[in-house]
Amino acid sequence: MPQAPEQEESGWAWAVLLASLLSQGLTLGFPTCTSIFFTELQRDFQASNSATSWFPSILTAVLHAGGPLCSVLVERFGCRSTVMLGGMLASLGMVTGSFSRTLIQLYLTAGLITGLGMCFCFQSSVTVLGFYFTRWRALANALSSAGVSLGITLWPLLSRYLLEELGWRGTFFVFGGVLLHCCVCGAILRPVATTVAPKTREGPPPPAKTPAPSGLTACGQTIQRHLAFDILLHNPGYRVFTLGVMWMILGFPIIHVFLVPYAVRYGVDKHRAALLISIIGFSNIFLRPVAGLVAGQRYFASHRKYLFVLAVLLNGLTNLVCTASAEFRVLVVYCLVYSVSMSGIGALMFQVLMDIVPMDRFSSALGLFTVLEGISILISPPMAGFLLDATNNFSFIFYMSSFFLISAALFMGGSFWALQKKEGQGRPAEAEGAVPEAAADRDLTLEGTDGSKKQLCPEIMYVTSV
Repeated sequence: MPQAPEQEESGWAWAVLLASLLSQGLTLGFPTCTSIFFTELQRDFQASNSATSWFPSILTAVLHAGGPLCSVLVERFGCRSTVMLGGMLASLGMVTGSFSRTLIQLYLTAGLITGLGMCFCFQSSVTVLGFYFTRWRALANALSSAGVSLGITLWPLLSRYLLEELGWRGTFFVFGGVLLHCCVCGAILRPVATTVAPKTREGPPPPAKTPAPSGLTACGQTIQRHLAFDILLHNPGYRVFTLGVMWMILGFPIIHVFLVPYAVRYGVDKHRAALLISIIGFSNIFLRPVAGLVAGQRYFASHRKYLFVLAVLLNGLTNLVCTASAEFRVLVVYCLVYSVSMSGIGALMFQVLMDIVPMDRFSSALGLFTVLEGISILISPPMAGFLLDATNNFSFIFYMSSFFLISAALFMGGSFWALQKKEGQGRPAEAEGAVPEAAADRDLTLEGTDGSKKQLCPEIMYVTSV
């Protein structure tokens, strides 16, 4: 007997929020632990920094860029089945990756297959929150993103322990079993009951047979439905946000990949170096909900995009600290300050996207957004690895990261301000144009035989009021 659909913001919505939190911790929090294996993989495969960095970049890029395919699966099968499929793919990729003999095999298994499975889990768990929550959507997004922080905290510690006990191959095999828990999270995501009544249509029934669209037309309709190029062309806010995040991502993932190798290079113990990533994740557990509560306040509702810009700017400025010193105490302070800006970015990114685009197009807008974001993620770590191979100096990596983040913040902040100013100038003109229309409507009256005035057409008043 099929289960009845759940109501939005019911008691079960909070169970869905918990499942989304765990799913994001298992998937989006995972790529940060790849820096723990960086030195081991480089030594085992006798590879350069650039070649080794392709593994985390492929994993993270596919995790984000698989959005359109995830959108198709969500539309066809629902969030629940998509998450469970993703859990099986993520597990399969890690298990087969543990038997890799070349870096190419590692790219295809633990990189491509695992990344695609994690994409299905992560993006479906984000999408379902938009249907389960309306009033508490900002808080729900912030709380679920705290799962990423939990994953960032625990994955490096577990990776460091298992790496010493089992090696990287045994660790990847164990990770395959851990990622199967995404299937349990997916089982909790019951369908949501829609509150929109079906539209009735008056008039003659539609023709019995309609010509099927051609293959090219159907392909174009599918691309438009799942990639939202029309929103990119006609929504300037979405265009600014997408381009700004693409530029930002060229510098953002570099720290997660190279912070641990940087600390080990300059004499920090391996356990302490792994602890740096966990400090960032542990701090975000508490900071992300706070950021979500602040962003959910009515006063900040119209300024969330500027809070996001401020977080990106602070993130870029903070990365300059690493160029000053590599002492463990300095790096701990850096991680704490870095966590503040990272929590703002994580808690606000999808909320800002929901503010910019209509909720009924969010899934397709998210698909295009993550594809373009994935391109930047794919380029960023290898570009930093190439720079490290050429200079053998980690300082240039951090300078590069700061450049992309700071310039992206300035671009988005200036563009959002210009768009807001343009909209503000357009509203008085619309108000001035509405005055003559209202006067004309008042003139459209007829005098009756008793001398009283009667409205000529009530529909005119309705149109002008709208």
